Order: sequence, then C-alpha cells, then structure tokens
Amino acid sequence: MKGRLILALAALVLWNGAIVWRLFHLQVQRHEAYRATAGKQQRRIVELEAPRGTIFDARGRKLAMSVQVESAFADPAKIGDAAEAADRLSEVLGCDRERLAERLAQDREFVWIARQLDPAIAEAVRQLDLDGVGFLHESKRVYPLRQLAAQLVGFAGIDNTGLEGLELAWDEVVAGEPVQRKVLRDARRGTVVSPAFSFRDAQPGSDLHLTIDASLQHILERELAATLEEHRAKQATGVIVDPWSGAVLAMASLPSFDPNRFAEYSPASRRNRVITDAFEPGSTFKIVTAAAALGANLIDPADILDCEMGGITLDGTRIGDHHPFGLLTFREVIAKSSNVGAIKTALLVGSEGFYRQIRSFGFGKATGIDLPGEAPGILRSIDRWQRLDPAYISFGQGISVTALQLANVFAAVANGGRLYRPYVVARIGRHGALEDLHPRPTSVGRPISAATARTIGRMLEAVVTEGTGRRAAVPGYRVAGKTGTAQKALPGRGYAADRHLASFVGYAPARAPAVVVLVAIDEPRIGSHGGDVAAPVFARIVSQVLLYLGVRPRREPPLEWPGERLADAVEGLTGGGGSVPALQTAAADRVPDLSGLTARQAVARSAALGLAIGLHGQGFVARQSPPAGTPFRAVPERIEVWLASGMLR
Repeated sequence: MKGRLILALAALVLWNGAIVWRLFHLQVQRHEAYRATAGKQQRRIVELEAPRGTIFDARGRKLAMSVQVESAFADPAKIGDAAEAADRLSEVLGCDRERLAERLAQDREFVWIARQLDPAIAEAVRQLDLDGVGFLHESKRVYPLRQLAAQLVGFAGIDNTGLEGLELAWDEVVAGEPVQRKVLRDARRGTVVSPAFSFRDAQPGSDLHLTIDASLQHILERELAATLEEHRAKQATGVIVDPWSGAVLAMASLPSFDPNRFAEYSPASRRNRVITDAFEPGSTFKIVTAAAALGANLIDPADILDCEMGGITLDGTRIGDHHPFGLLTFREVIAKSSNVGAIKTALLVGSEGFYRQIRSFGFGKATGIDLPGEAPGILRSIDRWQRLDPAYISFGQGISVTALQLANVFAAVANGGRLYRPYVVARIGRHGALEDLHPRPTSVGRPISAATARTIGRMLEAVVTEGTGRRAAVPGYRVAGKTGTAQKALPGRGYAADRHLASFVGYAPARAPAVVVLVAIDEPRIGSHGGDVAAPVFARIVSQVLLYLGVRPRREPPLEWPGERLADAVEGLTGGGGSVPALQTAAADRVPDLSGLTARQAVARSAALGLAIGLHGQGFVARQSPPAGTPFRAVPERIEVWLASGMLR
C-alpha cells in the first residue's frame, strides 16, 4: 500500500508540475505571441469607403451620385449545407450556382455573395433567413439620367474606382478619403464598436460642376439618334461649344450605353468618339485653306479661279472634283465646295505657309480638354510631305482630326480669331465652397486676325445661303457653316467609293455667335453628302438650342458681295456696255493682250469680247495662248491664260 501511495503521489506531483510548466510556458514564455494572436481574433480592421462626390450639370442636375446599398456576405463556417444554400441564393440572385457553392464551401471566415444589391433583391435574400449570411452597407455609384452624356461622365467600378470619362480623369478629386476602423469581435464572431478605439468618419469626395447642360445634351442626342435611324448610319457624333470661352455645352457619341450597367455593353459603345476618334475632315477643312490664303493677303473673296470643269492634273495625277465647275470666285469656291479651287488656293499659299496655318489651329496635337483618352489627330511633319500632299490636304484628305479639334477651329472663326482650350469641368465643390477653375478663358493662340475671321465668316454664310449647306438654314437666324463629305480611307487600298462620313460644322447667329455645333454621321446608307445628311440635323439642333438659350430670331441685312460674282465683275469693268474702255484694244476682232492683268480683269476683258477663257495658276497674267493679236477665227475653244504668283487685288 505504501509503495502504491508513493507512486500515486509522485504521479500527482509530476502531473501538477507539468500543468504548472505548461501554464508558465503559455502565460510567460508565449505570452506576447498568444496575446498577438488573441488580438487578431478579437479585433478586426474594417475599411469604410468614402462616398464619391456628385457630378452636376451646368444647372445643378445630378449626372452621377453615390447611394448607400447593401451587399451580402457569408461566413462559410456557419453554413451547414453549402450546396443547398447556393441553390436558394442563386434562384434569388440569378448567379451561377456552382461557383457560389464553391465560395460557400471555402475554409474562410468571410466571402462575398453579391455586392451592391438592389433593395428588392437584398430584401429577398434576407427573407431566405440563412445561417451565416449577413449584410454590409456600401456606397454605389448611380447615374440617374442613364445614357445621357454617358461617354463623357464615364463610370466607376464596383470598388468605387473611376474607370472611364470624368470618373477616371477626376478620380482623385471625386473619390474622397476612406478610413480604417477597429472593431471587436464577440464569441459568435459578431462585430461591435469599442469606445476604447478612436476613429473618424470617411471624407466624402469633392463635387464636379460641369459646363454640360443636360437639356442641350438631350437635344443633341435625340436629334443624332433620329438621324442614325433615318439614314441607317453606323454611328454619329456631335458637340456644342461656347465660342467665347471654350466651354463644352454638350458632347455625344451614338450608339451610347447605360453606365449603371456598363458591363453589358461593348467597349466601342463606351468610347467618347468626339475626342478619341480621328477622321479625315473632308471639305470642312477648306476653311483652313481659306484662312491661309486670306491671312497672307494672297487672295480676295472676289478673285476668280478656274476650277477646270471637274478636275485638275498635278504631277501626272488626276484629282477630281465632286462637280464640274468652271470659273468661280473664291467665295463661290468655298460656297460650292470646289476641290479644284481649294487645291489652287493651297498651291498659291505654298507648303510652308499652309503647314504653319494648320499647326496654328492646333491640328496634330491634343486640345488639352480635361477628359481622358484624347487623340491628337494625324498631321505629318512638313519634311515628310509628298509633292501632292498640299493639294489633298487642301480639301481634307491626308490629314486626320477629331471632332473637338474641328469644332474648336470654327469657334476661333466665330469669336474673331482666338483659339481657346476647351473644358467641361467649370467648378469643384469642396466643404460647401465652390472653386472656379476657369475664371477667364484659356487662350492658346490667335491663328487668324479678326479681319480674316470676319471674311471667312461671311464666306461661311454664303455656304448656307447659296452653297452646299442650304439645308442648314434656320428660319429667323443667319447661319455660318461648312459641309463635309469625306470618303472613308481603306488602309493601304485608297478610299472606299460607297463609305462616307457626312458632316456639318457651323455657328449661329452668324453675326453674334452663341454656339458652335458640329455633327458627323458615319457611313450613312441613305444619302452620303454632308449637305443632305448632316446639314438638316444641324439645323434642327441649332433651332432648339438657340430658343433654349433665349437667343431670339431677328431680321438681319442680306449678305452682299458687291462686284464679286463673275457677272458683277464683268459689269463693273465694262460699265454694263460690254466693253472695257480703259483696256480696249485697237483691233476689236483680235485677241487682246492680257499680260499683267489679274484673273478677274482678264476674265472680264475676254467676256466683254465674247471670248471663253481658261485660267491656270494664280496671280497676274504672265502668258497666254493664242498670243495677242490673233484673229478671233483662229482662236480654238477658249483662250488659255497662265498666271504667275503674286499679290492679287
């Protein structure tokens, strides 16, 4: 008995010693390690997202806002049957059952089931009353006007990060400042806020106040959509700009998308083509050609050009016109959109002067608008120009521009020659105060003088009153603008005969411009010319925009160009009597000497004698065929006259 007692006592002592040693090991030697482990189990760091700032239009209407929604999560350890739970949840959520079952079966304490749920769906999940399923409040980005200005505003992802448009470009400003909050976890893994832990609230993001007016945006998008359907076109773009500040009042690309469901749409529909897509501008670019010649005093609207009845041959290459024109004044060249007339004008200016003018308008570089993804367009440096490049570029081939660049150039003509940097964010709202980002317009240069701008403006008015842009006319207002019909380029294969981009760019009222409007219709199947496809939608947009802005119709004097038409030029020099006394030759039945005359004078003198004339080049008459003194009976179909470059009067 004594031995057994000693053995039991020894075992008890060893047992107690082991317990004491274990307690010493746990509480002393491993104290810090287990304390840290307990802290991790008992405390949790929760990151609280900051609500993004609101994006307002120019009149305070919300284009993007943040709302509180519920997101469902699960604690897989508390879910008994993951497969059954996945079956019930997938029916409500409409998600993949197998993938959800895999998540619910994970050996983790937290998995997302579905985030940013609509209230009705969140309530349906709650009614399932599943163990281990809970809810957290999150901030969700909502776009109340849906597709309106969708590409411009952009969208934010499920993690509240801006992904496109203004949401991306201004993400750091709009996103706000999230915070991390410490909470305690109870034995059932519930969370409670401990008063011992100090915390602060997340800081909301700043608001953006735009120049975009939702009403103008609606007008623009509605009319573009109607044109897409009417002409069965591929896509359409449009932009409305304030010519006096560079503020963009509306910007649209159709087809569009709903940023509330952006994942359901293709990347192409989410692209802001007004600034990202470069295209050949076609005849709308002729105002740049005109500006180069007028600004250098090389031509006058009344000067006469021989447009050679439908084409011109340069370096063995025949370049056609869209219509066979004969003698046209320079104003008529722009009004009727003659390619040959534009080519001759560009050749008169010369490559270097033409290139400088193009660069001065900002082509070949981004405008600097406060939006992401802007393309600079394509303008080859002059040292890479081929001999025929000035000829092609004169009527908008061989150069690519964005819609915003082109609208900005017309804005410079409208405001008297000043090029402004366009923008869409006018003010930032922080802590109840507004910061004005553009107290004054940002000028980036003066590509043309005020006098040149006025002259071009009158020529653009003639486009609408008597040229290719007649269908852009708006009753009660004088309109200035230019049509464009560009063949679509086929990489490495020239141009497609049946694919066009029809455009119209202009401003109104012409004498006191309120807005510049550009519309471009890509690949219309019904119609192809800018005057037939784009000009009418321009007119519909402008008529509504001006009334909305409170610009009332008014009577304006008719557009007059005294002595500028061919008939007027002849009558002015002949006194209406069919002869030119100051230049009359002694022999009335022989070819006169035209040397030293301007083109207009040469045409007038020949017309007074009943002779047809063909003009080649620009400047003053340097050579003629047949020579002076040739009898009329020996004259072929017409007199051919070659002019040398010089100042035209």
